[in-house]
Amino acid sequence: MSHKRIPKRKAAIAVGGVAALGAAAFLLPMANASQDNASGATAAPKTLKATGASDLAAQLQQLLGQAFAGSYYDSAKQQLVVNVVNGDNNVIVQAEQAGAVVRQVQNSTSELAAVAQTLKTKATIPGTAWAVDPKTNKVVVSADSTVTGTKWDTLESTVQSLGSNMATLKKSSGTFKTLVSGGDAIFSQVQNGTVRCSLGFNVTASDGTPAFLTAGHCGVAAKDWSDSETGQPIATVDQAQFPGNGDFSLVKYNDPTTQTTSDVNIGNGQTVAINQAVDATVGETVFRMGSTTGLHDGQVTGLDATVNFQSETDPNGVDTVTGLIQTNVCAEAGDSGGSLFTQDGGAVGMTSGGSGDCTAGGETFFQPV
Repeated sequence: MSHKRIPKRKAAIAVGGVAALGAAAFLLPMANASQDNASGATAAPKTLKATGASDLAAQLQQLLGQAFAGSYYDSAKQQLVVNVVNGDNNVIVQAEQAGAVVRQVQNSTSELAAVAQTLKTKATIPGTAWAVDPKTNKVVVSADSTVTGTKWDTLESTVQSLGSNMATLKKSSGTFKTLVSGGDAIFSQVQNGTVRCSLGFNVTASDGTPAFLTAGHCGVAAKDWSDSETGQPIATVDQAQFPGNGDFSLVKYNDPTTQTTSDVNIGNGQTVAINQAVDATVGETVFRMGSTTGLHDGQVTGLDATVNFQSETDPNGVDTVTGLIQTNVCAEAGDSGGSLFTQDGGAVGMTSGGSGDCTAGGETFFQPV
């Protein structure tokens, strides 16, 4: 069995003590606990976890129909707040009995959608963004540092024409940039050549800075990483573990204002939104995305696997890694660190290594998220 990582001629794996990621306490976007088990309708607002609030919001959107004008989660009170415009009293009572805080607002969902359409038509300018803010019941328009001169004048006049009760305009620091998504190739230049791996998942580190996860053997092979083969480094390894109890790296973006996405790029302009971290289950179908071979699927065949890889630095040595997920999903060199996920957006793991290829098949192992 060969370890499908990076070509031997391109990587010099440093063997030694490295800090475990457990201390980093990183968080996947929207990785929240399930809602509490309180049951029964009550007029008092329910205390909910974020995921429970999301489920309730979807139910109330159907119940309220055209009266529904958005919702948001009050994290301080752990309550779902639902905006209602011109709502029927009986329906509002039902929403309150379901456990939500109901708030009467002025602007309907369709009116705010029309505002967004006007902005799209009249103010589609590089460096701008807009979104409905349910807390203010308005569309909030943002402009980065590149929006100046006539561009700013056009944007400002367009927002003003919408009315102060419909939209607001704000300046954002920095520049909106094209982002790397999960599954995309990452590169590093080392003494022996170019190291190529795959980005696993964008995350937020415990100190609040943007970062991403990839394979540990990628992180010990190279420190600085770029999103293009000849580009300047955009991220630096913060912590890495390989070999031993896992194969994972936490890599922090050099620019702390970097805006990341929580999706996985699966090719052909399509993405899968990642909404939580999940444990692997033997027999379940999973999908793997890697920068070399793209998207492939298969089944989980084992948990807590131990893999003994041929050492990259010692011809007679062995790199043993424990605690991995075993699957029959194929992978090849360069796919290391790529995303393993479920169809409904659960982050499962990152590609570590395996045998075979995507022509003959084989076994592949993944570091659990």
